[in-house]
Amino acid sequence: MALLWQKKTADTQYEVRSAGKSLRLYTNGVFHSQYHSQKPLTGYVWDLLMLPVFFYPPDAIKRVLVLGVGGGAVFHSLRHFIKPELIVGVELDAVHVHIAKRYFGIKGRGIELHTADAMNWLRHYAGEKFDLIIDDVFAEQDGQPLQVTAATQKWLSLMRRHLSPRGMIVKNFVDQKTLGRAIRQANIKQGFRSMFVLSGVKDQNRVAIFSCCAVSQHDLRQHIKQMPQLNAALKSGKLKYSVRSV
Repeated sequence: MALLWQKKTADTQYEVRSAGKSLRLYTNGVFHSQYHSQKPLTGYVWDLLMLPVFFYPPDAIKRVLVLGVGGGAVFHSLRHFIKPELIVGVELDAVHVHIAKRYFGIKGRGIELHTADAMNWLRHYAGEKFDLIIDDVFAEQDGQPLQVTAATQKWLSLMRRHLSPRGMIVKNFVDQKTLGRAIRQANIKQGFRSMFVLSGVKDQNRVAIFSCCAVSQHDLRQHIKQMPQLNAALKSGKLKYSVRSV
């Protein structure tokens, strides 16, 4: 992989690298984002963060909040497949915000980026509610991704207060063990009509979906099939995922 840009601060090493025609963001050696302008599906966890929108009809999601931007990979897939009216991103790391704008093209009409602590920002937010909130807040520790926001009832309730009546929360978990511990220690499904977990083949990540309305795996499959590009990827094996109800 070719190194395109790097920056080192007192305790953080940032790198933007090319992998073929894809761009990748690494922070302290942790793979944070990938983007290819001609391939909206990455094969990695960012596909799983986008796919839950298809539990609903493709035109149902208008306002999206992304907590933890990184390079903004999920912004591109959301804009490509469902074109929401607004995507708001909240990212603590100002360098990540700079990289997202300059190298990953996260800017323009319908995009807002805020450099702030995601939890504090949401506590003080008093604007219009969101149809989708994606919690992808991660840091790094010893070269490994570190999950920042715990799946507690308090945190999920705070996010739910800012959801529209039929809204959805999508939360990234670093692995099955972390997700399983959250399910055992707290009644995290409380207040939601449906909960699912998505997994892929390239990551250990598990993506939990909390929906304020009743949805089904059949809904997800049918709406994906209605999208020609996604349906083709599903048939060819380029889109691989597993889903289970909780």
